[in-house]
Amino acid sequence: MYNLETPKKFGPLIAQARQVADEVFRPISRRYDREEHARPKELDMLAAVVDGMNDGSDMGGAGAAGVRRSKNGDGPEGNRNGSNLSTALSIIELCRGDVGLLLSMPRQGLGNSAIASVADDEQLERFAGQWAAMAITEPEAGSDSAAIRTTAVRDGDDYVLNGEKIYVTAGERADLVVVWATLDRSKGRGAIKSFVVERSNPGLKLDRLEHKLGIRASDTAAFTLQDCRVPKENLLGPPEVAESTGGFAGAMQTFDNTRPLVAAMAVGLTRACLEETKKLLAEAGVEPDWDAPEATQTAAAAEYLAMDADYEAAYLLTLQAAWMADNGKPNSLQASQAKAKAGRTCVDVALRCVALAGTLGYSETMLLEKWARDAKILDIFEGTQQIQLLIIARQLLGLSSAQLR
Repeated sequence: MYNLETPKKFGPLIAQARQVADEVFRPISRRYDREEHARPKELDMLAAVVDGMNDGSDMGGAGAAGVRRSKNGDGPEGNRNGSNLSTALSIIELCRGDVGLLLSMPRQGLGNSAIASVADDEQLERFAGQWAAMAITEPEAGSDSAAIRTTAVRDGDDYVLNGEKIYVTAGERADLVVVWATLDRSKGRGAIKSFVVERSNPGLKLDRLEHKLGIRASDTAAFTLQDCRVPKENLLGPPEVAESTGGFAGAMQTFDNTRPLVAAMAVGLTRACLEETKKLLAEAGVEPDWDAPEATQTAAAAEYLAMDADYEAAYLLTLQAAWMADNGKPNSLQASQAKAKAGRTCVDVALRCVALAGTLGYSETMLLEKWARDAKILDIFEGTQQIQLLIIARQLLGLSSAQLR
């Protein structure tokens, strides 16, 4: 039986994250949307506070730091509510404030989740306290990670990386970049590996920062790797090329941790839109009634209730995927379901809330307009809506990527 109540031990964490969203993120949200590529310096001190909370708690702090999959539960029935769930819950609250600012939090990058997912104990200690971005996407390899062309060639005690990476979130500001590359393109998926590259590495050249529709507070970088030498100790996972897709599947497990976190970002932004719209409807004399039949509601109230139901579904799918990761359960299907549902719901709800709010929703006097722009990326990065639906269909039908494309 599932208990759908939020664990009580996470109450203080959620309250802290909500306070950050309301008192830190929202007051500066519009400013850094306008000042694209300006570093939000207010977040440096906040990140230090989050680090302190992470160090002093086994539940994590009010941030999006890397999470690690538990191998077994710790409760009387083997159930664990751990770092994946606590991180998802804090992200939901923080993204009520601003998604771009969350992605700009030092040492809270998606690369941190990648390291936490697959690094060994020595690597975890060596990379601790550093901000890690994740570089997967290439000009000719977007949703299909197996099509990566960046190469990694062993040369003595180093690997030499060559290739191009685009859409690297926090790429300019991070200390580390987790770069996905292939050891042997002829071996396909089994040769895909991830390498931790120092941002200061002279072989990692920043080409440009992107100008974007939304999440403008977060820098999005494009890099060229030119004979970029990386110590062999910076390879995440085993060095052997897998004869099957098993090795690639291991690398893809990173997404089983990070996709629920991106789903949590979408859930948080969805909640922000609904809360703001509910206030506007109340000011106009419209009060949705959750106990009354839809036919007896006004059109605006009925639409709000439909959006709220979609939100609840996305919220529960996200918590399920995070909980499964905490308990060492395979959650690739659930991670994709959460990401697909939350991403689509976020875009849909944001645009419908803008419409319900009328001219207020489309103006810069409120944040609804900005949230509608921010929403779209949450349906795209960490795997587009379309790729998530493919993954879900393959798993439900028991088909391989070659059988269902």
